[in-house]
Formats: sequence, structure tokens, C-alpha cells
Amino acid sequence: SLMISVKVIKNKSISRIEISGHSGYDVSGKDIVCASVSSIVITSVNAIIRMDENAISYKEDEGYVEVIVNNHSKEVDILLDNMISLLKELEQTYKKYIKVYE
Repeated sequence: SLMISVKVIKNKSISRIEISGHSGYDVSGKDIVCASVSSIVITSVNAIIRMDENAISYKEDEGYVEVIVNNHSKEVDILLDNMISLLKELEQTYKKYIKVYE
């Protein structure tokens, strides 16, 4: 089945996040799960980069996003934790379409 999977790799705090797959909730462009994941991730990534452009490395491919944490700070960790919390909230509502692994 189609699903977005979010893998959170921790080492005390979050060191890497991998997001892959497509939710299959609806056709592309009407897929609110996919759109929600995108906006949560992009907003968080942009906020982190605005504070410290070297804090994270960000890779994007078709159906795949990877965020690697290079420099931890209290703010960066709060934003990453917040991003995961938002994705988990989405998971509660759309269990069949998104799964967060910690």
C-alpha cells in the first residue's frame, strides 16, 4: 500500500530524518496528506536554515527527503522536535497514509 514513512534517527537528540513514499490519499495535487507533510517539513527546514544555514543538510528527490543535522542548538532541536510532533499529529488523523518511526 502507498504510505509516507518518516524515519527519525536519534542520538540523544535527532540526528537524521528520512521521509519517503507517497501517501496515496488522493491524486497528486489533491493529496492533503502529502501537501501537509511537505508544508510541515519545508516550514521547519526553512526556519532552521534562517537561524543557522549550516545547522542542517537537506536533500530532496522524487518522493524522498532527507534532513541531516550538522550543528545542534537548543533552537534547532526544538524546531525538529516540533516538526516530528506535527507529523505525529497528522499520523493520528491519517493512520493509513503516514507512519512515523522513532
